[in-house]
Amino acid sequence: MKRSLFSNTRRILFIGLLFAPLSAFCWGVTGHRVVAEIAERHLSKKAKKGLKGLIGRENLAMWANWPDFIKSDTTGTWAMASKWHYVNIPGNLSKEVFVDSLRNLKGENLYTQIKAMTDQLKDESLTAEKRQIALRFLLHFVGDLHQPLHVGRAEDLGGNRINVSWFDKATNLHSVWDNSLVEFQQYSYTEYATVLDIVSEEQIAEWQNSALEDWFYDSYVLANKVYASVPADGKLGYKYNYIFQKDLDQQLLKGGVRLAKMLNEAFE
Repeated sequence: MKRSLFSNTRRILFIGLLFAPLSAFCWGVTGHRVVAEIAERHLSKKAKKGLKGLIGRENLAMWANWPDFIKSDTTGTWAMASKWHYVNIPGNLSKEVFVDSLRNLKGENLYTQIKAMTDQLKDESLTAEKRQIALRFLLHFVGDLHQPLHVGRAEDLGGNRINVSWFDKATNLHSVWDNSLVEFQQYSYTEYATVLDIVSEEQIAEWQNSALEDWFYDSYVLANKVYASVPADGKLGYKYNYIFQKDLDQQLLKGGVRLAKMLNEAFE
């Protein structure tokens, strides 16, 4: 049964890679795999055992992009999930106002679904298939959370309506953060994870030992910086990478170690 399920999902992954536009991905394929790979390197023994029982020897990075690939599904099965990848909140709010706004957003969104998928993953009364799906969404959504423009603004759709160029190629601000910046570093996802995963245990503990709302606010603050840093001519290139590479690297690393915390707690 498990083998059949994963065989079918591999077909979805393959079809998604063929037909889904790259601009539809969040953090791009590489970025999400970096986050999942870092998380896998920080799993507890209990989490490793629990995940092995749930998904066998599958690598977490294999499933990190599944919630983007299913956007190519034409049956409508996952149509409701498109709004789960982001939150929209006005810019430059105080932390108190931001957190209050986040908690009071109407409908399902990235914040509500991270909590929902965490609860489903922990719930051993659910079928293995439902918990596997919750795992795939959680892997992805924690990555989305750390892409700052997924904590963006409604009027520009998280930067999708802000037209820019990346080394003279027309694109938009959201796509630059999803794909262009990550791919510009010229690493495979395993290389990138290795390059990033060198900070102290004390730093990791500081990033992990905070509330989900704090993680959202981290990304929100960076999003405000991103919005404020678009040049008047919209031309992005070497200088933009120089300005934001440290932020990019830190967001990927934070995403990975915080995802590890959530998985460790889910299987404790």
